[in-house]
Amino acid sequence: MGLFSFIKNAGAKIFGSKEKATPTVAAPTAPAAPSQEELDSRKADQLVNLIKGLGFEIDNLYVAVEDDTATIVGKAGSQADKEKVILAVGNVDGIATVDDRLEVEVEEPVAVFYTVKSGDSLSKIAKAHYGDAMQYPAIFEANKPMLKHADEIYPGQVLRIPNLA
Repeated sequence: MGLFSFIKNAGAKIFGSKEKATPTVAAPTAPAAPSQEELDSRKADQLVNLIKGLGFEIDNLYVAVEDDTATIVGKAGSQADKEKVILAVGNVDGIATVDDRLEVEVEEPVAVFYTVKSGDSLSKIAKAHYGDAMQYPAIFEANKPMLKHADEIYPGQVLRIPNLA
């Protein structure tokens, strides 16, 4: 449990257009602009859909968003699933911090989180972390289903680097 920082403007764009909670001058018949609370509630719903859409089953899942911070509560079946949910949420454009309040049923070694830099590849990251570039499939597998292809990583994305011991 804890706070995890991400690059706010890097990642999947699941929130659609940039809606603002600031009121505008409009005709009396125009609907009121949504409040920040309404926008944050919509974002939380979209994050829940993202988590479920990726196939993660988190018992008693609850997600709240306040500004650029997402809080995740529930119980994950494994440490790997917990870390993947944190990364799935944190790698969304507009989310800068994930407040992890997930519990885990089965304790496992904690993975290292790595922020991708320009020029990185999974093999380069594997070489730096494991001393062997050919261990890149371990990183790819550790980041499924968020990663669909080993060549589709981007600067600012945060990846799980599992312990191979």
